[in-house]
Amino acid sequence: MEKRNIAIIAHVDHGKTTLVDSMFKQSGIYRENQQSDERAMDSNELEKERGITILSKCTSIDWNEHHINIVDTPGHADFGGEVERILSMVDGVVLLVDSAEGPMPQTKFVLGKALKLGLKPIVVINKADKPDARPDYVLDEVFELFVSLDANEEQLDFPYMYASGRDGWCVNDLDADEKKDLTPLFEKIVSHVPQPYCKPEEPFSMLVTTIMSDQFVGRILTGKILSGKIKVNEVVKSLNLEGQENERARISKIMAYKGVEKVNLIEAEAGDIVAIAGLSKTTVADTVCAFDVSEALEAQPIDPPTLSMTFSVNDSPLAGLDGDKVTSRLLRDRLMKEAEGNIALKISDTAGNDAFEVAGRGELQLGVLIETMRREGFEMSISRPRVVMQKDENGQVLEPVEEVVVDVDDEFSGAVVEKMNLRKAEMTDMAPSSGGKTRIKFMAPSRGLIGYYSEFLTDTRGTGIMNRIFAEYQPYKGDIEGRRTGVLVSAEKGKAVAYALWKLEDRGPMLVPAGVDVYQGMIIGEHTKGNDLEINPTKAKQLTNMRASGKDEAVALTPPKKLSLEDALSYIQDDELVEVTPNHIRLRKAILDPIARKRAKR
Repeated sequence: MEKRNIAIIAHVDHGKTTLVDSMFKQSGIYRENQQSDERAMDSNELEKERGITILSKCTSIDWNEHHINIVDTPGHADFGGEVERILSMVDGVVLLVDSAEGPMPQTKFVLGKALKLGLKPIVVINKADKPDARPDYVLDEVFELFVSLDANEEQLDFPYMYASGRDGWCVNDLDADEKKDLTPLFEKIVSHVPQPYCKPEEPFSMLVTTIMSDQFVGRILTGKILSGKIKVNEVVKSLNLEGQENERARISKIMAYKGVEKVNLIEAEAGDIVAIAGLSKTTVADTVCAFDVSEALEAQPIDPPTLSMTFSVNDSPLAGLDGDKVTSRLLRDRLMKEAEGNIALKISDTAGNDAFEVAGRGELQLGVLIETMRREGFEMSISRPRVVMQKDENGQVLEPVEEVVVDVDDEFSGAVVEKMNLRKAEMTDMAPSSGGKTRIKFMAPSRGLIGYYSEFLTDTRGTGIMNRIFAEYQPYKGDIEGRRTGVLVSAEKGKAVAYALWKLEDRGPMLVPAGVDVYQGMIIGEHTKGNDLEINPTKAKQLTNMRASGKDEAVALTPPKKLSLEDALSYIQDDELVEVTPNHIRLRKAILDPIARKRAKR
């Protein structure tokens, strides 16, 4: 069987995972009467809930005597590290572009990486059956994008097709061809993508591109075999990037991806994408090889992290009541394990032994990590996100700047431009977009965008779409105004009482309902003024025989403002923390004692 290795790359929500579903159905992976999930490749619990792809995943299909390995990649810029490392595993890419939205920031990011590696993309204009589709205009935009990314002549002469991943058809000519199935796409992959570049005669070597852990098998390393063959029970060694030996170990399992399952193999050869088990120290970008190989394979450099947070042990009065993993040792072990498999994350110890600096690509990536950990039973305190600054050779401070693309209705564009200007953003382009919206492009400092998304949704009445991606480091752009309101801070420990909250409602909206546990220093509401206010939410009504029970006013509380994890992280200031436990997200002051807090402010 001839092999082909391809990755499907696109911006978020342009239909990568749905297209893979249709490829499964038409290649005979499923029995005729077999039930299959929608977006079968999104197997992780958080992926199903959020409807996004978080981890790159491999699969394969057999079509007309051809074995096609497919890698489904995430579309969010925060998970760009997943895309960067798997591109070295494939020999071709299918670039999906929405027929109405056109190329977006992440399209530019992943396409740039693919072109740099010399890959020749197949462009598929997806969702061509949408009522607001404009396929010819989008195709021109894609060509302009190729030109702006310095594509060579071969890459500029890209094949293009039109498709509907959801309905399972793909055609070369939108008007003339019959829209029945994905056969034209399979034919194009087989004719346009070269066979895997490999050296079957040389000793075994493989570059590790992803790592997973399995409770029965241990660590599972996935990559493409570049040379030679490998058999189960064979002893191999692993080399790091400098060519130093990490370990020697016996291969306990070789697995190939077939549809949504892993299949055990006895042996694998050059050109195959496989997962191997048995090595305990080898990690991403290491080379697994035979004993007579002395040089490590070259790995692609990964873009540096732009955002960091401090993860620390939960030391609030309610610590340990909810989760079962509360010590710094467990927290450190879990973060180090995450950094092993996720190379876009950097973990470092801080001066104290109970806090760790975690740097990543964005709020969403770090938010997903926190959400995963709290579901595993961890309790921790998280600081406000901070951008990772750099210095140039002249000592000038540089900060990360992102390209932001906003699609809004015309009536809201003024409010968005005004808010972005306050955050030191520069508008670079403004043009009409599909669906009667206006598309505005900005270059904005990352620190100005922290916490802006929820405000953006409010300003656009929930109709705006914002996409952002790291562009480059630029000179520091000056101070940016933070949150304008103060907070209501509990001065007592106990249960919040409806009567007390009702009396405090004119001070500002509450963030907690009646009946929940509160403690001194916990943030329970938003103050309408700019300063913080100490309040007592536990004060019950004085019940004396002077009051007739029937004469009281009924206490009708306004429902509290509920913050999600991402909202909470972007809401807090530098002197505040988010306390995360398996069942609760609480906001608190970093220093709980009010007297110590005033002293620290001085």
